Amino acid sequence: MDTPRPVVLITGAARRLGAAIARHLHAHGHDVALHCNASRADADALAATLDAERPGSAAVVQADLADADAPAALVAATMARFGRLDALVNNAAIFTPAPLEDSDAAAFDALMAVNARAPFLLARAAAPHLRRADGAIVNIVDLYAERPRADLVAYAASKAALLGLTRGLAVALAPQVRVNAVAPGAILWPEDGGDPELRARILEATPLRRQGRVEDIAEAVGWLLRGAGFSTGEVLHVDGGRML
Repeated sequence: MDTPRPVVLITGAARRLGAAIARHLHAHGHDVALHCNASRADADALAATLDAERPGSAAVVQADLADADAPAALVAATMARFGRLDALVNNAAIFTPAPLEDSDAAAFDALMAVNARAPFLLARAAAPHLRRADGAIVNIVDLYAERPRADLVAYAASKAALLGLTRGLAVALAPQVRVNAVAPGAILWPEDGGDPELRARILEATPLRRQGRVEDIAEAVGWLLRGAGFSTGEVLHVDGGRML
């Protein structure tokens, strides 16, 4: 199948932020390859919903991004399904808060494999297709990449690596492919709700004094893919002002 519509591969697209990005881009005319790992049922349900809106517009591609062979396989599966690739959104991530003393080599390597190495390998595999399409990449980084928290040393390092990768790829893939990043602030709390006191401190440190919406991030990703034609290597902070 060679679709006439632009195609985007979104990692971690089954739930939460990734699903919101997928719904937004689909609503604005993209066909979507929805990557998942363990959340296959959620990914299938989302794909079915999107396909009901526009037949043949969504597909699920499943892989564990900790596997170094997975990124190339995901790009190949997307090309086999849609025949083109115009955009890549590296959203999938592992988030594991831990004090420095509890972060060992295996935990550090696991974060780096999914949060930094996989986006690098995905960009490498997607590059020929994105160049042909004059395409774009958006990486979802984190304000903690630039403002680390004491219990997020390894996680912050992995997101800082992704931020550096964003800028490196922007140079390496120019002029055909634009590469930018979005750095969310307080958008989603952990699924268990997290620490109420920590949530309160985060909102107190946010000048807008409120939690953002997943739609805020999805809209930022959409703008970077479709509207930011003269921007590359940039990090768009969508954090209610916490970087001030």
